[in-house]
Parts: sequence; C-alpha cells; structure tokens
Amino acid sequence: MSSSSITDPGFIRDALSSHSVPQLLARPVKRVSFWAAIVLPFMHLSLLTAGLDSQSMLTAFIALVVLNVVALYFGHRHGQE
Repeated sequence: MSSSSITDPGFIRDALSSHSVPQLLARPVKRVSFWAAIVLPFMHLSLLTAGLDSQSMLTAFIALVVLNVVALYFGHRHGQE
C-alpha cells in the first residue's frame, strides 16, 4: 500500500515522463491568472483615485491594464476542465 509522494526519488522523473512541462504548469498558471484578473481592478481604482497626473502614474496604470488583459486571457478557462 504505497502511494506516490513528492518525497519519493522517482516522483518528479515519473511526472515529467508522463506529462510535458507545459501541461504541468498550465493549471497553476491558469489559477494565478484567474485570481490576478479579479484582484488587479482594485489596484486600478487606487491609481485612479490618486490621479494620473504624472507620467509614472500613467505608465503604472497602463501597465496594470495590460497585465490585467494578460491575466484575463490566461485565466479565463480556470475551473472549466
């Protein structure tokens, strides 16, 4: 009655041989992207209330919008498999 665990020496080798690295990383990336897409708009609100009067604030706002779009793209299928 042995079960495979991460402490077993061959666990990582077996996991990598049965799945490709992108398949192994897809689930955590989707999960993090999903939650980032939920949290990032609150950061937009804080920047908007502080004002976008300086170049650095405007750059930060645009970067957050781009990051939010990327998070939406990668996280939109989270929980649908």
